[in-house]
Amino acid sequence: MSEAPSIERLSLNQITTESWNLEEAVQGCVRQEVPWISVWRHKIHEIGLKQSRKLIQDAGLQVSSVCRGGMFPAESASERKEKIEDNRRAIEEAAELGTDVLVLVCGPPSSRDIDSARKWVEEGIEELVPFAEKHGVKLGIEPLHPMYAADRSVISTLGQANTISENVNTSQVGVVVDVFHVWWDPELYKEIQRAGRNILGFHVSDWVVPMPDMFKGRGMMGDGIIELRRMRKAVEEAGYHGPIEVEIINQAIWDQPGDETLKQMKASYLEHV
Repeated sequence: MSEAPSIERLSLNQITTESWNLEEAVQGCVRQEVPWISVWRHKIHEIGLKQSRKLIQDAGLQVSSVCRGGMFPAESASERKEKIEDNRRAIEEAAELGTDVLVLVCGPPSSRDIDSARKWVEEGIEELVPFAEKHGVKLGIEPLHPMYAADRSVISTLGQANTISENVNTSQVGVVVDVFHVWWDPELYKEIQRAGRNILGFHVSDWVVPMPDMFKGRGMMGDGIIELRRMRKAVEEAGYHGPIEVEIINQAIWDQPGDETLKQMKASYLEHV
């Protein structure tokens, strides 16, 4: 087994400490010596973009990504246009905070027509490329586990994400590998190699058995069955050596003190990732 990753790569994905506002999350990262943070847009909007940038810069943190853009499918052209405009705002927010990655959760079908939904996802991403390039922000397509296809994303496999990235055919578009969403895929390691240097992010948590909740069911690294270190080694061999985000959506973890969560995630990251 390869050695543990450097602590300098560790990033708090802000949803892991959902009970904290951005200021609390930033201060927690400073106290616990976590050098990176991934910021969620609803936390930015609570205090405003300029104040968000100031908090992060004054603390000396680096921003690994902004989450999230996407949510492209809609029945009407006018609705799809509104979604594109919201994604443009998300790109501007990412650029202002100094990150070059906007994570895309691509969106559910707006009817039973899942094929059209997938087409609208690709068209939406393609339309955003010139704006993203102008702002120096890359679009990271994050496939979600198939159980979320009806309510969060019609892009369910790394293979689908790779195909969209290849079809759009620009270095502004890549993929995000989240272990919780892709660990089960028999084509996973082939698709990681296929993605290569188009991997824009690597997110870790664990799949616990039994899962306590379909949405808030992610576990701390080492508490479940995912081959975390094997997957980390695979993305590194493919060319990704950037920050590693701990992204855990779990009510029990949200309910505990945030500093305790950060201590746990540091220890689990070093032992299991």
